Amino acid sequence: MAKAATKSAKTVKVEQIASAIRRQKAQRETLIGLRLNKIGRVSELQDTPSVRGMIAKVQHLVRVVDEK
Repeated sequence: MAKAATKSAKTVKVEQIASAIRRQKAQRETLIGLRLNKIGRVSELQDTPSVRGMIAKVQHLVRVVDEK
C-alpha cells in the first residue's frame, strides 16, 4: 500500500541551471542530495517541506521545471 501512496503524492521536477564550482560545500552537498550534480540534469522528487527547503537553499543554482 505504501507504493500506491507515493504514486499519488505530489512531485516536483528540478533542473540544475548553474555550476556548483566555487560554491560552499553545503550547497554542493545539497545539490547531491537533490540528485543533481551537472548542469542540465533533471530530478523528479516528492514535494515535501524538506525538499522545498533544499531547493530554497540552492535556488540560485536550480529551477523548478514542473509541479504535479
